[in-house]
Parts: sequence; structure tokens; C-alpha cells
Amino acid sequence: MLREERFERAEKVIHLGFWVNAVLMVMKLAAGHFGGSEAVFADGVESGCDFVALLFTIVALRVGRKPFDASHPYGHGKAENVAAFVIALVIGGAGMFILAQSVRTIMSRSWQTPDLIAVAAALLTIVIKEGLYRYSVAAGRKLDSPALQAVAMDHRKDALTSVGTLVGVVGAYAGFGIMDPLAAGLTSLFIFKIGYETFRAALHDLMDGQPPGDFIRAVTDLAERVEGVEHVHEIRGRRSGQYIIIDLKLDMDPEMTVKQSHDIATCVKKLIFERFPNVGDVMIHINPHDEEHEDLIRL
Repeated sequence: MLREERFERAEKVIHLGFWVNAVLMVMKLAAGHFGGSEAVFADGVESGCDFVALLFTIVALRVGRKPFDASHPYGHGKAENVAAFVIALVIGGAGMFILAQSVRTIMSRSWQTPDLIAVAAALLTIVIKEGLYRYSVAAGRKLDSPALQAVAMDHRKDALTSVGTLVGVVGAYAGFGIMDPLAAGLTSLFIFKIGYETFRAALHDLMDGQPPGDFIRAVTDLAERVEGVEHVHEIRGRRSGQYIIIDLKLDMDPEMTVKQSHDIATCVKKLIFERFPNVGDVMIHINPHDEEHEDLIRL
């Protein structure tokens, strides 16, 4: 898949979620207000937070798709990781808002019996948001996009929120008014969990955390199968948006010419690009395999 095609697909998924979320936000705010459901109205406010997060993600994708330049030699992909981090904060903030609202309502015993429109709004949100989650998470995994995967988790969070909202609204509609704010409060705990997982993944990438072990092992095995490579002395990787940047140290025969070792290194790099479409760059350092050498590093 070409670079531009990757970003176009990602933007298509984000734009779909953006406009669907806008419609759901208006619908839930209206249904919660006129239908007398605090849980549905809080769900609508939370969708407003998502609206802002998705807008930020659209901007981040447009920044991230820019190629490398003199000021950013490793590209602009980190913009996606920043977007994932912001989304995690929005998810956590939404959870805090919903929990605070539900506690305030329970303490003041100010709940009311919702109308049927509130039940319908919660049910419709579950169906739409779960569909958006499945669509977004599939695209996020295929493109290996941290921004898309964070957005997918945000959609799943909305679906879970609406499940709790539906339970509470149905209970309140049946005459148990306290179930409306109680369900919203319990659902906030699931939201916190999703926010934490998204936050941890985004922070790992922003701190240049090592990619998954199975990916590192696969790259190592591929490099060591190339004729002339005695051993992979060291391999490191870090994520930049949809791409992973790899640093490789290869042990080779010290009697090789510079041209021979260069050709082998080029072969390794081409094979990695062919096998792993999510690799953006590979930096290779050559070591003589029969000598002990000290790694010079200050980190």
C-alpha cells in the first residue's frame, strides 16, 4: 500500500466517525433534555468531547502525512501518537464528568422518570457505535495506525457507555428512577479502564518504546537469513505514527570490502521493506563479527 493511500484510508475512517458522532451528539443531547434522562444527556455531553477529539485527530493525520523534511528528518508521524494521547485524556475526562454527575444526582435524589425517546436514543447509539468500533479497529490494525486504534477504542467506550445508559433508562422508565444515574456512574468505571489502556499505549509510543517482541524477532530472523550476515548484534525500533523506524547492527566478515557490506545491508533493508509495509526506515550499522566491540552510547 502506497504512503498516500494509507493516509487517505485513515482519514476516510476518521471523517466517517466525525460526522456520525456529530449527529449522535445532537440526538442524545435533545433526547436527554426533552426525554428527562440525565444519563442520556451526560452521554451527549461526552459525545461532544469525542467530537473535539476527532477534530484534533483529523488535524493530526494531516500533519502526520507530511513527508520528512530538513526540520523533521524522521517525518511527522508522531502527530498521530500525540492525537492518541489527547484522545486518552478526553476519554478519562468524560469518565470523570459522568461519574461526578451521577454522584451528584444520587446524593440529591433528584432523578426523574425518562420518556421513551431516551430509551430509543440509547439503543440506537449502541448499535451505531459498536458498528463504528468494528469498522475503525479493523482499519486501525490493517494500517497499524495508533490514531485510528485510539479512535476505535473511543467508539467502543461510547458503546459501553450507552449500554449502561440503556440499562439505567429502562430501569428508570419502569419506575426505578435511581437506576438512571446509578448506571451512568457504574459505566464510568469501564470508561476509565479504556482511557487508561489508550493512555498507556500512547505514552509508550511517545517515549519511543520498543515495538512488540514478535515483530522484533521476525525482523531479526529475516536479517540473519541474508547471506553474508553472521548475526544481528542489536536491534531497536520506535514508532512514528503508522510507521516503525528500525536501527540494526549487523555482524559481518571483516575482510569484506565496503562495497560488499553495503550491498548486503541494502539487501537486508529491501527485504524488510517488502516483508513489513509498516516499516518507514531502517538504519544499519556494520560490525566485524570476530572482534569484541564496545557499544558507544550515552542514553
